[in-house]
Parts: sequence; structure tokens; C-alpha cells
Amino acid sequence: MADAIIEFRALGLAYERAGVRTVILSNLDLAVARGEFLVIVGESGVGKSTLLRVLIGLAAPSAGTMRLATRPGCRTPMALVFQDARLLPWRRVIDNVAFGLEGSGLSRAERRAKAAAMLGVVGLSDLAGRWPHQLSGGQRQRVAIARALAVDPDVLLMDEPFSALDSLTREGLQDEVQRIQAETGKTVLFVTHDIDEAVTLADRVVVLAGNPGRVVAAMRVDLARPRLRRDRALLEAAHRLRAELSRDSAEL
Repeated sequence: MADAIIEFRALGLAYERAGVRTVILSNLDLAVARGEFLVIVGESGVGKSTLLRVLIGLAAPSAGTMRLATRPGCRTPMALVFQDARLLPWRRVIDNVAFGLEGSGLSRAERRAKAAAMLGVVGLSDLAGRWPHQLSGGQRQRVAIARALAVDPDVLLMDEPFSALDSLTREGLQDEVQRIQAETGKTVLFVTHDIDEAVTLADRVVVLAGNPGRVVAAMRVDLARPRLRRDRALLEAAHRLRAELSRDSAEL
């Protein structure tokens, strides 16, 4: 892929504990285009989250190569949003968002100004002075997204960020993250086990399967945005993806 911002070739990851070697990922090939919204789906334990951790440097691959074409000199090429918002309870919202900018050389006023701008992006400007315990689950996740955006990463990694939320809040945040991606042009890698969420969000869905995990299928979702969840074309895309997952599970 000529415009790839991320490229894995024959990537593998294994660890050894008590003399037993466990292989998590093997011979994994994947390229992600700049500005793409890529969703990774697969069963629990197949290595979806592990792949994000390899990207951000929290896990080291044991085989293969990884190439990143992020901006030269970019201080934080990638930022990761977890399933849990992981806000610091002793910091107000604006200072949670500014946390990743500490050590950047910006003054406190500059950090807070940038944090305030990112709270505006996620629609929480009026909550800047609140404490984390005063927020709903959905609001906390939006603060976590603002914190990730504040460091201006080239790639936004999202590890099942909405899975612990109720369905109404989840749908609202799905719409929000699509809007943010469209406005910022960020490359997004989003991990989920939810098929409907995958086709609602993705430009392209990649299926991980097997033991060890590897890419077994990919499907483009060439539907206009914003997407209506009960639109026939979207439902058909979800049906095709479920069929692909069932077929791959049966063959492995």
C-alpha cells in the first residue's frame, strides 16, 4: 500500500513463562492507509488488543517487521484510548486532558488552552472544571478521547472503548468518534468484538482469527456517512461480516 502509515509484515509475538512458550500472533500482514478508519474484529483472546500494544510500544514483536510513516519529529505519533477511561481522580477534567502535554515544553497556560480546545472538539467545554467522579461513563470516555487528541497523534488507537457503556451512550459515542475523525483526518485503529459497531464505524474491517492470531479476511464498507444504523445496506454489510467470521471460524 503506497500511502500506508502503518505496515506489518509477517509479524509475530510470543512470550515464555515457566518454560512454556505461548504464541499470540503469527505471520500477520497488515497495512493501514493514512486517514483510514480501520476496525479490527475477532473473538476474545485472538490478539486484537495485543496488536495495538505492539504499535504503541507496550509489547515487543518476536518476529517480522513493523514500519511507521508518521510525521518526522512528531512527539507522540500514537495515542491509545482504553476500555476504561483511566482518568486521574485528583485532577479536574481540563487537567486530565492536559496531562499528556506535560514535558512538552509548553507552559501551563498553553497546555490548558490546548486541553480546552480538545474539550470543545468532544463537546465537553462546559465540564472543564468538574472532577471525574462527577461525570457519566460516556462523558469520561469523551474526556479520554480529548486527552488522546491533545497530544496531536498521527494515529488514534481505540481498544474497545465503548464496550462497558449502555447501548444508547455507546451509539452516541460512535457518532461522536466518526465526527471527530472526519474533522481531524486522523488515522484510527479501532478494536471491537461487536459486528454492528464495526460496520457502523469502519472504512475497512479486518478479521483476526486463529490460534495464534493472524489476518484472515478484510472487507471494505463503502457506505456514505453519516450512517443510519437501520439502513438496509448497513445491515447487509453486518450480515456479510458475520458470515465471514463464521466461515473463518469453521475453517481454522
